Amino acid sequence: MTSAPSTTSSTLWQQVAIMVRRSMIHTKRMPEMLSDVTIQPIMFVVLFAFVFGPAMPMPDGGSYTSYLLPGIMGQTIAFTGFIVATGITADVEKGIVDRFRSLPINRISYLLGRSIASLLHSSIGIVVMALTGLAIGWRIHTGPAEAVLGFVMVLVFGFAMIWFGVLIGSWLRSVEAVNGFMFSTMFPLTFLSNAFVPTAPMTPWLRTIAEWNPMSSLVQAMRQLWGNGPHAGPDAALPLQHPVLATLIWSAGLTAIFAPLALRAFNRRTAD
Repeated sequence: MTSAPSTTSSTLWQQVAIMVRRSMIHTKRMPEMLSDVTIQPIMFVVLFAFVFGPAMPMPDGGSYTSYLLPGIMGQTIAFTGFIVATGITADVEKGIVDRFRSLPINRISYLLGRSIASLLHSSIGIVVMALTGLAIGWRIHTGPAEAVLGFVMVLVFGFAMIWFGVLIGSWLRSVEAVNGFMFSTMFPLTFLSNAFVPTAPMTPWLRTIAEWNPMSSLVQAMRQLWGNGPHAGPDAALPLQHPVLATLIWSAGLTAIFAPLALRAFNRRTAD
């Protein structure tokens, strides 16, 4: 793939649109690829709400279902990086990226197309979870602006995780290695947070880690914007006191760190 400076922005976005369409066609021809954003979200929401919910008293006496939905949506969007990483690695292994390199297209169009397609893929899961939550009693208790901003927070954080996925997908050499690495990093990230349980009862050192986890800021931001859970107590860490701002800072910081490293790793992996 070339990166000729003569490529106009309109041509670049046309190329990106083609890459997104390619991924969507691939998914259409293999609908089982949607199981992780259709069947699994319903299963997770129902199991967590009805199996763990009755044994999970909320600090404010609220509903665990309301507490759960932002957390499980945050987990789903974090796994966007997983989707990108496995997709890039599979394309490199199969020689698809080499075919694209032989065409007069901008190198970044492949990454942008793959990233947007993965974000759309995960967004399907968010929609399915929201509909499932509505069916079992979850509601947004704030206005339309706050509701929309909550979903924007999800997408912003997902964009940051995409660059982490690009880095890992360019760095590791096989889909199996990517799966092992991403599982061992993403599950601690999502579970060592306030996504499923409050952080207050945790031991002090574990609570500190959980409350400074970027995932906790995202989940707390959604709960605050949607009126879905208790506000952080006065003894909570600073990111939970200002979760919306903290989520934006975390997302910008992670993107600033991972994007240059990801581009360098991808260029090195696909170099002649």
